[in-house]
Amino acid sequence: MNLKGEIGAQKMSLFERNGGGGNGGPGAERAVGERSSGADAGPVAKTPDPELTQRASRRRFTSAYKLAIVREADALADRPGEIGALLRREGLYSSNLTKWRRLRDEGALEALSRPRGPKPPHPLEQENARLKHRLARTEAELDQARKVIEVQGNVSALLGELLEPRGANPDKSTDK
Repeated sequence: MNLKGEIGAQKMSLFERNGGGGNGGPGAERAVGERSSGADAGPVAKTPDPELTQRASRRRFTSAYKLAIVREADALADRPGEIGALLRREGLYSSNLTKWRRLRDEGALEALSRPRGPKPPHPLEQENARLKHRLARTEAELDQARKVIEVQGNVSALLGELLEPRGANPDKSTDK
């Protein structure tokens, strides 16, 4: 890379270099009406309607963006004036950098970069839950089978009584 390319790369913001253009890219969302470049942007094409007010929104920075800025600032720490140039280029305040360094030292930025939500269950817990479900289903089937056997026994006893001749009594014998 030649000297002009290096100077041009230093003047571009972090996301402009990564293909994010001047709109802040995926790491930063600019407030409504905030310009992405300096005074050389030219005249404003259309004046805003004073009857319609747009609600300003805060910029939000991802943890990856914060870490990238902190790392870049740490790399520039030995060169005077470079951190200020970085902050101006990115449109940040020194308090942002201070807060992000403190968060990095506490480990909060790395924690934020991990996926949100509950941790996946342990494989033994998954197997335990599967086996409990299988046991409950098997016990329900066993209970149903016992009821069917009981009903079959009752039906068999009723049929035995119905098929037996009415006058005949096997307990009483006529032989004396």
